Formats: sequence, structure tokens, C-alpha cells
Amino acid sequence: MRVIVDTCVWTRFLRRNRPADDPICAEVAKLVRADAIQMLGSIRQELLSGAQPQARFDQLKEYLRFYPNLPPDEEDDESAASLYNTCRSKGVQGTSIDLLICAVATRHRMRIFTTDTGFEEFAKLLPIELHSVRGRK
Repeated sequence: MRVIVDTCVWTRFLRRNRPADDPICAEVAKLVRADAIQMLGSIRQELLSGAQPQARFDQLKEYLRFYPNLPPDEEDDESAASLYNTCRSKGVQGTSIDLLICAVATRHRMRIFTTDTGFEEFAKLLPIELHSVRGRK
């Protein structure tokens, strides 16, 4: 099963000074080895935005090119808007990008790997599956 790795997890994994025993980073490494990661353009953009200096931006851009984008289509856009409305009607706030991630994951039956606790709230209302590490979400 393919897994959409959220920006917050990538950022943790890509840190130069990350702890060697970080279970989140170990899980990303496992997903990389299994070729199970699915990239979305919005996540790629978030990762590259603010990457400084230019050499770091170029290095990160080249690394991320290993993961081709799964482009969202009109159905995903419409579904994301519907999911947003569902969450909002229940008092749960989310960003357009987060709900687009949920829509794409739902349509393609992919799990989402994130440390953003907002997705735990989404999972209570939406048909998404979160990827967990050693039984943790």
C-alpha cells in the first residue's frame, strides 16, 4: 500500500541533526526502502518553500524528484471541498491542502503518515486511514 507522507514528517526526516533513534524517521526510511511513498505536489511545494540557501533548495529539489507527483484532479478538488464542509459542520477546522491530502488518500486508498494531530480529528469524521508507527498514530 502506498503512503502519502505529510510535510511535517518529511521535515523531521530531512533534518540534518535528527536523532538517530527517532521512530518517525526510521519509519520514513522503511517506506523509502519499500518504495511505498506517494508524493503530492502541494507537499513538494511546502517542503521546497523557504529552503535556504539556494544550494540546499537545489539539493532538496533533486532528492524529491525521486518521488513523482500524483496529480489531483477535479474529483479530488470537489471531494476536498466536501470533506472540508463535513469537518467544518462538526466544528473541526482544516486547511485546504490537508483536506486535499485526505481526498486523494481516500480516492486512491492510501494511508496518510503525519504527526499533525488535526488528521486524528479528520479521521474521526472522514474515511481516511492514518499510517502508524509501532501501533502509534
